[in-house]
Amino acid sequence: MKDGFLKVAAATPRIRVADCAYNTARVIELMGEAMDAGVSLCVFPELVLTGYTCGDLFLQEALLRAAEDGLTRILEHSARSPMVIAVGLPIQVDNALYNCAAICCRGQLLGLVPKQNIPNYSEFYEARHFTSGAGMVTRTVTLCGQQVPLGVDLLFRCRTMPSLVIGCEICEDLWVPAPPSGQLAEAGATVIVNLSASDELIGKAAYRRQLVTGQSARLACGYLYADAGLGESTQDLVFAGHNLICENGTMLAESERFTTGLITTELDLGRIAHERRRMNTFGQSQTRMTDIYFDLPLRETQLTRVFAQTPFVPADQSDLAARCEEILHLQAVGLATRLRHTRAKSAVIGLSGGLDSTLALIVTVHAFDLLGWPRSNIQTVTMPCFGTTRRTKSNAEQLAEAYGTSLRCVDIKAAVTQHFADIGHDPDTLDVTFENAQARQRTYILMDIANKMGGLVIGTGDLSELALGWATYNGDHMSMYGVNASIPKTLVRYLTSFEASRAPDGLREILLDVLGTPVSPELLPPKDGEISQKTEELVGPYELHDFFLYYMLRFGYPPRKLYRIACRAFEGVHSRATVKKWLVTFIRRFFAQQFKRSCLPDGPKVGTVTLSPRGDWRMPSDAVSEVWLKEAENLE
Repeated sequence: MKDGFLKVAAATPRIRVADCAYNTARVIELMGEAMDAGVSLCVFPELVLTGYTCGDLFLQEALLRAAEDGLTRILEHSARSPMVIAVGLPIQVDNALYNCAAICCRGQLLGLVPKQNIPNYSEFYEARHFTSGAGMVTRTVTLCGQQVPLGVDLLFRCRTMPSLVIGCEICEDLWVPAPPSGQLAEAGATVIVNLSASDELIGKAAYRRQLVTGQSARLACGYLYADAGLGESTQDLVFAGHNLICENGTMLAESERFTTGLITTELDLGRIAHERRRMNTFGQSQTRMTDIYFDLPLRETQLTRVFAQTPFVPADQSDLAARCEEILHLQAVGLATRLRHTRAKSAVIGLSGGLDSTLALIVTVHAFDLLGWPRSNIQTVTMPCFGTTRRTKSNAEQLAEAYGTSLRCVDIKAAVTQHFADIGHDPDTLDVTFENAQARQRTYILMDIANKMGGLVIGTGDLSELALGWATYNGDHMSMYGVNASIPKTLVRYLTSFEASRAPDGLREILLDVLGTPVSPELLPPKDGEISQKTEELVGPYELHDFFLYYMLRFGYPPRKLYRIACRAFEGVHSRATVKKWLVTFIRRFFAQQFKRSCLPDGPKVGTVTLSPRGDWRMPSDAVSEVWLKEAENLE
């Protein structure tokens, strides 16, 4: 439960219809498995203590009494378990019978939540037995020797983990136009549990999956769906035990259908809280709820959920090509719109033969194709200087030719040498002045060529460089439109690789060689003709920095949580000491370099994480990093 993680489970036992003692024993067995797995919240199916398919037996007093006896046994076992349990059973109150979820914790019956939407169509005839809880005024009833609230407005709040607030709905409640979970979430529920008995039909599993995933996204919540399974009567229906655990639109765990047992994962309640803070339209409901408090011991949660090493890149390889195509199209449409609006006649790109400028060229070519403009109006410019290698210069020249663009070479060595003389800089002093003078000279040339041609300078810098400030202020930091501004380095590589995969043979070979070239600004003289200045040796691996950037900006993770999940994601790739070293570097540079991001040129937003000062990231340039650095430096 530390760092906002909560171990949860959805459980489906094999039952026998109307055999409450047997069903209770199976529930208790799965409770034990959940406890052994460190689960803090475990949800069972609708009417699990009796079985959903009891029919008119629900009206028999013997069955209702046996179900209550089963719940009593569960409460006794739960007294030794630091876990919240939700189980389904029928409960008679006065002359009405309710299909209820019983919420239990450490021997206490916290509350009873009745089903509100009682289906009575097609294969369902619940209204024959059950009364809807819709509109019920919360009241106190006696069950299992305890006084317990019964109502549809119950929120279960954990004192020891305030971000854990549980709301409950039952099966059909989710399938209606306005599910109860909507109001529960707006009133504060961060986790919705759904006790379900959803029979299986052709194609229904996919729809159920979309329904649960979509509801967790709309409500920015965790959603646990426990489904009835084997043992239910197959007289007319079949139940598959299709259990699902989702978080904010992401499927975290899913059971294989027609099986029984537990599925477990960890919800990230900190992530949910951050998402709700970010969306100022969330939680506008004024509906009052009944708060019920409980306690759970804080304990370390063993993580099993997967954190992708490259969160900016689609995890599903089958989706990667479509996503790359979409991203390139977004970039190209953004640039094409700007070119048309400014009545530009051309585009000017500084082409170095490196990854970023290659992607910028690819996007520009796509934009010109969309506009129906000749590619020859794309002016590529190579500007070799002290650090340029034959490999990168050759790749730049071949790319320009392969794409059919115009190419111009402007050797800037003499101009930069003259500049050093003008400012009194010793050219043998290979410091920041030596490097930045070259970068600014290149931008100066590109701007003037663009003015001369009536064109726009296309920026090549990417999101990762902006986060780290790995750009020369008013040098490569500046352009007239930055097409890569929201593309992190790890995604730049995938996009270029995608372009290579569908390029003709000659162009493919060039792109693959670009992909194989070390990332470098090439501002320092080469050694033996090879690149001497390798970016990742200086600022750290981009895969780590992109990882930190994504989880810090998208979900607000503090340093200790970034460190924890990075160590898990990169286990066997980077040591804990390496992760800590570059996390400290990332935080220090991210804060120190905000002044560069405060005056970025325009560029299209492509993903959920960007650093545009006009959109997603507004931070003062003189913000102090002490809080974050201190936490990062004290990590062990």
